[in-house]
Amino acid sequence: MAAIEKRVSDDNVTSYRVRVRLKGYPLQTSTFSRLTDAKRWAQETETAIRQGHYFKTSESKKHTLKKLIERYIQEGFIEQKNQKDKLRHLLWWKDNLGGYLLVDMSPALIAEYRNNLSSEIRCKGAQRSPATVARYLAALSHAFTIAVKEWGWLDSNPVLKVTKPKEPRGRVRFLSDNERARLLAACESSQNSYLNIVVVLALSTGMRQGEIMNLTWEDVDLKKGRITLHETKNGERRVVPLTTHTLKLLKAHSKIKYLGTKLLFPSHNASQTNKPMDLRKPWLTALKQANIEDFRFHDLRHSAASYLAMNGASIAEIAEVLGHKTLQMVKRYTHLSESHTAGVLEAMNQKIFGAAA
Repeated sequence: MAAIEKRVSDDNVTSYRVRVRLKGYPLQTSTFSRLTDAKRWAQETETAIRQGHYFKTSESKKHTLKKLIERYIQEGFIEQKNQKDKLRHLLWWKDNLGGYLLVDMSPALIAEYRNNLSSEIRCKGAQRSPATVARYLAALSHAFTIAVKEWGWLDSNPVLKVTKPKEPRGRVRFLSDNERARLLAACESSQNSYLNIVVVLALSTGMRQGEIMNLTWEDVDLKKGRITLHETKNGERRVVPLTTHTLKLLKAHSKIKYLGTKLLFPSHNASQTNKPMDLRKPWLTALKQANIEDFRFHDLRHSAASYLAMNGASIAEIAEVLGHKTLQMVKRYTHLSESHTAGVLEAMNQKIFGAAA
């Protein structure tokens, strides 16, 4: 229950001291110059304590965003993947909003600085893309989530109420049959002994560049014809089947292994065989020789997905091959599988309606 005590100082100043004591909870006190404020605080505090909100609110009044971010970094909550980028994102929020108490970190305030983030001109003279701004928000959101769930500093995550910038539809650039033939021919004739098999792996499996270049022989099962990816972008293990041509190339490649490294494609520099080979120069040389423009290595993954769609794979099957948790990322290939969808509908109609269809 709340008790309000009236006090008068030696210089005749009146104040009201409030004491809120509920069984099972520590005593809460505060002092006000007006009785109405004292009564309001007593009522709100009793209600908040009973509902389990008061102490979280109190914590949010003690800590700043700067302190939250510093603790989040110190306790190692930043994932290893893209660690430098996530750290840079968090430090931006710390520099711009670090002085605010957590209780004042409203969705409106975060949205205001989201807009500042979007319009800010970087050193290269360009603004940040919607996708980049979304990643800044994601880094801040995860820090708030930890503060809510593990530290009890807040009652809820304010970033969840902030609208993310709308991102453009994903790029779908894939190799035509003619381009693919030219590129593979250029890779086969490359002076780099790894390039051809790396490109074939990307085209035949849809694996990402990082997944391929960091493969070790422990990840490859040549007898069963599969690769096991233990470290993937979505954090889940993925098993990648190997097709006949790819498996044949890998078996031939397995006969030539560098000593002192488990990597499939180690650096050609004898002193750096514990690091993957730098693919950039031979890749760009092959593109130039094949006369292929506006094409990135990651587009090999898009090519693999596009070929799957055009050969009748469903969106769910493409997502399974690429290792996506949701179907949203692969909906960009929907138009490529429309003929397959039409064929499925036709077969269903023939079955249920027969000749009348």
